[in-house]
Amino acid sequence: MYNVAIIGAGPAGIFAALEIVNLKPEWKVVLIDKGPRIEKRTCPLREGSPKCTNCKRCGLLCGWGGAGAFSDGKLTLTPDVGGHLVDYVSRKHAEDLIGYADELYLKYGATDEVFGTDIKVYEELAHQAMLAELKLVYSPVRHLGTERSLDVLKNMQDFLDERITILNNVSAQTLIVENEQVKGIKLDNGDIISAQYTIIAPGREGADWLTHEFAQHKIGMVNNAVDVGVRVELPAPVFEPITSKLYESKLIYHSPTFGDEVRTFCMNPNGEVVQENYSGIATVNGHSYANYKTPNTNFALLVSEKFTEPFKEPIQYGQHIARLANMVGGGILVQRFGDLLDGRRSTPERIKNSIITPTLSCATPGDLSLVIPYRQMISIIEMLQALDKIAPGTASRYTLLYGIEVKFYSARVKLTNELETEGVRNLFAIGDGAGVTRGLLQASASGVYVARNICARG
Repeated sequence: MYNVAIIGAGPAGIFAALEIVNLKPEWKVVLIDKGPRIEKRTCPLREGSPKCTNCKRCGLLCGWGGAGAFSDGKLTLTPDVGGHLVDYVSRKHAEDLIGYADELYLKYGATDEVFGTDIKVYEELAHQAMLAELKLVYSPVRHLGTERSLDVLKNMQDFLDERITILNNVSAQTLIVENEQVKGIKLDNGDIISAQYTIIAPGREGADWLTHEFAQHKIGMVNNAVDVGVRVELPAPVFEPITSKLYESKLIYHSPTFGDEVRTFCMNPNGEVVQENYSGIATVNGHSYANYKTPNTNFALLVSEKFTEPFKEPIQYGQHIARLANMVGGGILVQRFGDLLDGRRSTPERIKNSIITPTLSCATPGDLSLVIPYRQMISIIEMLQALDKIAPGTASRYTLLYGIEVKFYSARVKLTNELETEGVRNLFAIGDGAGVTRGLLQASASGVYVARNICARG
């Protein structure tokens, strides 16, 4: 019997555990994750395999630290980016939670350096963006780098190891609910975890399970926008005038043809493009390091579509498009922007003759227009052309587009302002998988917030 059971050892789950230990050190807490400890997480592709081996549980996504463990560790220090905390608390409260979570990252080894704090520089760049019909969001960023991010997470793991129960390599199979109150969790190994409070923090990797499980217990869900797009890779000097000042630029555009919102996401100066595996579906992402630099910069362009009734399957929609890309390319597709505009597929020879060397060598040259729906494709093209006005060279014929990038946080749970589920008492949902957040720092802050709410109940 535990006071609190937490499903998911990503930033949301970890920070919930840290705050409970801080406030109620006498409480018994169990943290469950279907992946391994941080030091045992591996990825054959990152370690020299010529292609993804489709591990049963992707080492880049599952395990201590969640999907953010092998990301480049960008902590966005504003509630305007990375989630929806302000839908549940006041802006001031959200800022305080983010600041508190940021201090914890510093305590466990994060770097002191923050990019993008110069208001004058931001205003100058925002003015340039406005002339190109782009909106630049003010978003100071603390950048850890992938290797430093792993060290910080290891320090957190070591601290909690001595204070709570951590179960690795086991999955939550189903929730135990009686009389509209959560009683615990049944694990895939048959064990039963009994707990007074349960926190669901499965991250994007567990969003599909969360949606299915909550439907079983008639817990309300609402459709978030579906985010589907590509990862763009280009020479680092193209965006250097911006990244040297802001590190990451959050730019929003509304395409003239369809009016869809397109945004930049997860910008990685001098970084590399990587492949991830969501339950057998190959998707693309990007990383950058503190001490290792490539000649390229990459970032995602995501098109947000908000569906109405009777559509109820946002995650499956994104999975379908990603599977189609996998079918066409045997994994990740890559195409030169010029080839896309000319209506022809990219070939290995055309990629070889480009000025850019792809950092994801296992991507298959192909034709993204066979995969990405027309509406999203037109919006991506128009966004690239708008970005070219503030970063000349973005719309170069050599710019590489990798597909598909899709974010599986589309299922959003109906929650109270304390992040407790509507209809099932003592059950809380936080982080990206619950649709509450979409970034490391807000996910961490949501963990702190829900831990405080639970501890206040005693």
